[in-house]
Amino acid sequence: MKTLSVTEARRNLTALLKEATEGKDIGILCGNQVVALRPVTVYSEDAALREYDVTREELAKFAARTDKEIADNKKRGKLRRYSGDLEKDLTG
Repeated sequence: MKTLSVTEARRNLTALLKEATEGKDIGILCGNQVVALRPVTVYSEDAALREYDVTREELAKFAARTDKEIADNKKRGKLRRYSGDLEKDLTG
């Protein structure tokens, strides 16, 4: 396993991430522990459940409430399409 300090890892992060995705073992020293750098598979639904510590039912209610809010704002003409130019979109 290739083991680096946080400073070394920060300097070479892009290369280290590439190596890790290619299956190489990379470790970063954090105090007296080594933290492994490895790719993981994340599913969007699972990520939301873990990130916000909610149940599936709570997440479904939030999604329904958000969909309704978006639909209401669309009806009122309060939604604008993002052009890719934030300055332009914010100033009108």
